Amino acid sequence: MSAEAIKKSLEGSGLRCTPQRYAVMAFLMHHSGHPTAAEIFKAVNRTDPRCSRATTYNNLRDLVQAGLVREVAVEGRAARFDVKGKRHHHFICDRCGNVEDMEWYEVPKPASGSLGKRTLRQCELIFRGLCTKCASRHASR
Repeated sequence: MSAEAIKKSLEGSGLRCTPQRYAVMAFLMHHSGHPTAAEIFKAVNRTDPRCSRATTYNNLRDLVQAGLVREVAVEGRAARFDVKGKRHHHFICDRCGNVEDMEWYEVPKPASGSLGKRTLRQCELIFRGLCTKCASRHASR
């Protein structure tokens, strides 16, 4: 994504395009994995030492709330972050904690009234098990 496209996506979501917020978004746009907040901070801070840990974490929170970034909760480990683009689900390895993108499957919405007065924003699947690497290690034992 170009610099102008990143700026437009931020502003289109009601966020100011500060240098630090741009740096966080640009890193996520060009990162193929699912980095933790600490990994994002280290990468952004290397290019701009003025970007503090608190600023990075606050920008991640703002990007998640604006719907530009998805926070992937990994039980017992640090949350990971993913730019919302092409719709996809996630597979989380129970052993190593690796997070992988999975093909999108339509998930049927719950029957009318089954959620009570709750309002459903989105529904996604998280697959859990052993990744290819851990599964092959487990099978060789």
